[in-house]
Amino acid sequence: MIPQKMQTPLAAAFVVCVIIIGAFVSEESQDNTRENRAVSLFGLALLLFCLWITSKNRKKIVWRTVIVGMLVQFVIAIFVLRTTVGYDIFHFISQRATDLLGFASLGTQFLTTPDAAKIKWFLANVVPAIIFFVSLVQLLYYVGFIQWFVVKFASFFFWAMRVSGAEAVVAAASPFIGQGESIMLIRPFINYLTMAEIHQVMCSGFATIAGSVLIAYVGIGVNPQALISSCVMSIPASLAVSKMRYPETEETLTAGRVVVPEDDEHKAKNALHAFATGAWLGLKIGSMIAATLLCIISLIGLINGLLTWWGRYLTIEGPDLTLELILGYLCYPIAFLLGVPRTGDLYKVAQLIGLKLIANEFVAYTALQQDPNYADLSPRSRLIATYALCGFANIGSLGNQIGVLAQLAPSRIGDVSQVALSAMLTGALSTFTSASIAGLLVTDQQQFFKPKDMAMGMNSTMAI
Repeated sequence: MIPQKMQTPLAAAFVVCVIIIGAFVSEESQDNTRENRAVSLFGLALLLFCLWITSKNRKKIVWRTVIVGMLVQFVIAIFVLRTTVGYDIFHFISQRATDLLGFASLGTQFLTTPDAAKIKWFLANVVPAIIFFVSLVQLLYYVGFIQWFVVKFASFFFWAMRVSGAEAVVAAASPFIGQGESIMLIRPFINYLTMAEIHQVMCSGFATIAGSVLIAYVGIGVNPQALISSCVMSIPASLAVSKMRYPETEETLTAGRVVVPEDDEHKAKNALHAFATGAWLGLKIGSMIAATLLCIISLIGLINGLLTWWGRYLTIEGPDLTLELILGYLCYPIAFLLGVPRTGDLYKVAQLIGLKLIANEFVAYTALQQDPNYADLSPRSRLIATYALCGFANIGSLGNQIGVLAQLAPSRIGDVSQVALSAMLTGALSTFTSASIAGLLVTDQQQFFKPKDMAMGMNSTMAI
């Protein structure tokens, strides 16, 4: 029998050994050398250290939550990146996600012409897929499948990581239905959430993306296996890192139970009503994404124009002064710590991370897939970038989350605002831990980026 005071140190040592052995026993391939893996491992350790040193209350950290969370995240990554079965399963799921684009194109062809679906336009290919996916989710929610799936999924993390039921539900739901919709699942409990729970709920939303935008990213050529695996890895990662940054110090209302309450006020009358409501919601989401992208890309162009003029006025030598140039230098250490090869790729991946944090991940993914400046990224760099960008942690989403919670619980707006920035940064760090682990484990990264897939992303043009 192991003494209780020794259980946590031994568990931590076991996880460290598993990570080190899993990372370094495999043979080297291309730019995925043991040296690069060592940098990813160092970056992962430094990210966790930063969370610990900035913790709200280091004495209250429940190390079981952190240890189990990191272990589960690592096991998922091994399953996807190192095993044939795992790769095949996630490849199958990603193919079904890609098929959704094809079903949505049938509606586009009916409303326009058969040739319209072949045009690589954002409005013609991606927005219809978002509308169809949201409608499908609303239909599945009406029949009870979403609630059943989320509760089953959340129960494991609730049992394994000792988090509250509300935290487990939101963390498990966020990758599938999004940050705003996942919070709606615990609407009756929002007024009674502790500060740590509010931080965790928001962190889970920032640490991943939603199923609707995942479909959109697949539509512009982003690798679906990396996206889906990153979303699943974000569940234990967000729980672990949030509980390091903001440990629980109060009594939680949903401790000991995982439940998704019935929402009779907003429940659809029948399946057709649910599907039609989903279509309207999907239209609003698709339109919001298109309008946001139009405004953000235009704003970045304006900022770049002003910065370039200012740089030339000051006779700054070298490349034109742009937002991407500045962000590349600011985020250079992050790209290095994630294990990006120490070549020209470091600066390019740093630029993408900066774009993601300042603008949003859609702008960054579009640049990754369509900007010729990123066409020569190595497979390892492209894979790490795909993982690092896979989250809603940006300034725009910060406002969205505060707005949603303010509408659902007006009395808690002060508490929400107090932890919001911390939750966003912690969500970004959660995403970076997944990128570091991907850098640790990937061996045959070329299988994730076949030439035809990369060509599809580069040849598609975004028109709004």
